[in-house]
Amino acid sequence: MRDSYKVLVVDDEESILRLLQKELSTPERSVDTAGDVQQARELVRKSQYDVVISDLRLPDGDGLDLLVELKDLFPDLEVILITGHGNIDNAVEAMRIGAYDYITKPFRLDKVELVVDRAWQRVCLQREVRGLKHTTSQSTHSQLVGNSASIKEVRYLIQKVAPTDVPVLITGDSGAGKDVVARCLHARSQRAATPLIIKNCATLQKELARSELFGHTRGSFTGATDNREGLMTFAHTGTLFLDEIGELPLEVQASLLRVLEAQTYRRVGEKDERRVDIRFLFATNRNLAEEVEAGRFHEALYHRINVFNIALPGLNERKEDIPLLVEHFLGRLGKQMGQGMCTVSEKAMQNMLAYSWPGNVRELRNVLERSIILSEKGVITRSSLPKELGVGCDEQAEGHVLSLEHMERMHIDRALGFFNGNRQQAARALGIGRKTLYRKMQKYGLG
Repeated sequence: MRDSYKVLVVDDEESILRLLQKELSTPERSVDTAGDVQQARELVRKSQYDVVISDLRLPDGDGLDLLVELKDLFPDLEVILITGHGNIDNAVEAMRIGAYDYITKPFRLDKVELVVDRAWQRVCLQREVRGLKHTTSQSTHSQLVGNSASIKEVRYLIQKVAPTDVPVLITGDSGAGKDVVARCLHARSQRAATPLIIKNCATLQKELARSELFGHTRGSFTGATDNREGLMTFAHTGTLFLDEIGELPLEVQASLLRVLEAQTYRRVGEKDERRVDIRFLFATNRNLAEEVEAGRFHEALYHRINVFNIALPGLNERKEDIPLLVEHFLGRLGKQMGQGMCTVSEKAMQNMLAYSWPGNVRELRNVLERSIILSEKGVITRSSLPKELGVGCDEQAEGHVLSLEHMERMHIDRALGFFNGNRQQAARALGIGRKTLYRKMQKYGLG
């Protein structure tokens, strides 16, 4: 984030322009001026401004129109409006459609400077959130690893629904990777360059849930000492992923439904509605239909968020993906832990394939993280594994040992998938000739 920032003042009174330019200019804050809307437009085309101070009434246009135009072009930019006492209603309307604040004439310079500094702080926060979430959404965490039929189906559904703005409900057991599906959806959407805001509803305090989602005004409840924006503001133009939506307090669910239906919301303590443009993703490990029957979930909200459902299978339902997931996690964890690349012994893999994985992919990752520490010379053996799937699993593992042929088929299938069916590249990676690869593909019914 830049240490300095730029302010544009738009007013038809030359004395106000000179005064604000002189008093607000500092080594960290440069100030330009414009006498009308046309001049302001010319300046914003040439330079990036962070905060704009504009009079509501200008010779060739309206401050409200300029506000809308600037916010459409530069969503992070904050606009402060100057108005006379007779135009307070217009200033309030400006706040509703996106102005940061307004100041009335005659104004105190210290008040103007305080509002400008706060507006700049908000610009910084919004850009930080936007950059962080975009980086996260494009990271390796958005990889959906696996070649099982169920995971291929999930990938297909993601490919079909991601480009739309339809709400998506992701269901599955805890640890199955619902957050990975959400990141994949955002990364492949038309909003990929905008923020992906993630919130686990289970962490919301019941008394403050509405405030955290929608924001609040000063004095709206005990402890509300200042105005505060909510997640809706930061997710504007981007994607909001509400994990564990079944944990959202029932009294807040009706307000969320209104946002979904009308794309408007109110901060706590605020009368005027704000418009918002958000793509919503939801996830839950609960059966929401049963929650509706029990009176714990809003029926209309359930039908509104369940427009498109992606059901993520548990790891126990796609054990053929375990070798791929192990390889994926070992590559990442080895770098993070500074341990280098580890491998897994055949017997340790047998135990992993035999285990039921009640904690799903999350449990697999945690097991591998622990096992890397206990590995011997870069090899994870049965003795490296936790007792619940280590040596004590030997008898259970006997009935689940995969044959060498089955392992070979899985490895060849994975190589072909990795190189998008390119047999020459797959054969080179496998260390065999193309004719050998073709013969094995015929043998295993691949391709």
